[in-house]
Amino acid sequence: MKPNSILGKYLIKQIVWNFVSVLFMVLGIIFMFEVIDLLRRVADRPDISWDFVLKMVVMKLPRTLNMIFPFVMMIAAMVTFQRVSKTNEFVIIRAAGVSVWGFLVPLMFAVFLVGVINVALFNPVSSKMLEIFETMDYQLKTKNPKAVLFSDKGLWIREAAPDGNVLVLQAKSVRQEDNDTLFLHNVDILELDNQSQIIRQVDAFVAVLKDKQIELKDVNVFEAGKERIVLNNVKYPTSITVDRIRENFIDPDAISFWELPDTIDFYKKSGFSVVKHQMRYLSLIASPFMLCAMVLVAAVFALRPNNRRGGVMFLIVGGIVAGFLVYFSSQVIYTFGLNGYIPVFMAVWSPILITLLVSISILLHLEDG
Repeated sequence: MKPNSILGKYLIKQIVWNFVSVLFMVLGIIFMFEVIDLLRRVADRPDISWDFVLKMVVMKLPRTLNMIFPFVMMIAAMVTFQRVSKTNEFVIIRAAGVSVWGFLVPLMFAVFLVGVINVALFNPVSSKMLEIFETMDYQLKTKNPKAVLFSDKGLWIREAAPDGNVLVLQAKSVRQEDNDTLFLHNVDILELDNQSQIIRQVDAFVAVLKDKQIELKDVNVFEAGKERIVLNNVKYPTSITVDRIRENFIDPDAISFWELPDTIDFYKKSGFSVVKHQMRYLSLIASPFMLCAMVLVAAVFALRPNNRRGGVMFLIVGGIVAGFLVYFSSQVIYTFGLNGYIPVFMAVWSPILITLLVSISILLHLEDG
């Protein structure tokens, strides 16, 4: 069945409408519980306003939505399948000579398209919202309404210099006070050659990162076999920006899908681990296929030609349990990938491929039966 046929458009309309309905219902419930939890956290904070609470909850919603998105799609698919089965529409469609695969084609097309739209359009917006939430959460914890970033845990940066040397920068603490300026305190810079041998060490009381340049102030330069050199300031050109350093403090989920490739390339050149960012990037690419896999799981349990057999509630509960098992197993394998026990590609794609193959096998068996 073609997606642009009359019946295909009807089925697409059904699953999209059910998806939107379930999505808003779930988001409403999550919003209510998040507001209650945050109000409990700020009960002794008279400086926190209602506007701050509501904005913080709204900014956090994309993170929660990212976790439940496959479940929302699976429930929407189960509602759609149950409806067409209950009204005998599925029986009529089958009697017209349409196979279960022909029936699923327009639905899978719509679900895959929703997944692509989610990654390409909604993800950049949700990433920005999540970044705002991270900043607001930092402001809440530090009780500083003007705080933009960062932490007192320090910062390590490794960057390849144009002359083939390597710069390793370590700062005891960092602070951002506007959009494009970063202040670093108690800074040490090691200049290494291509054999990882120390050329010299530069210490500074404070440094300012702005306009792709690090300016160190109150500087001490140490070099083997030479006396210490004291300078007022030293400047280093750099490709590092405030946004890049911010990404070092925030979750990869707060980085847009379109920005992740450049971020991964930057961290690779800087010598940092990019496993988390690679996992996030591949999981976003794979997310439309995961949605399709969840629809097939729903079809196994909820797409029935005859409701008179009974056990409908058992099948629905079974479908939800199967969905949770798929999610749980995928998270376990994802964790193995983050820890380097299995390759990144396998950690992202193996749960999806297994779910697709098992669901297709069961549907083939039911179709032949």
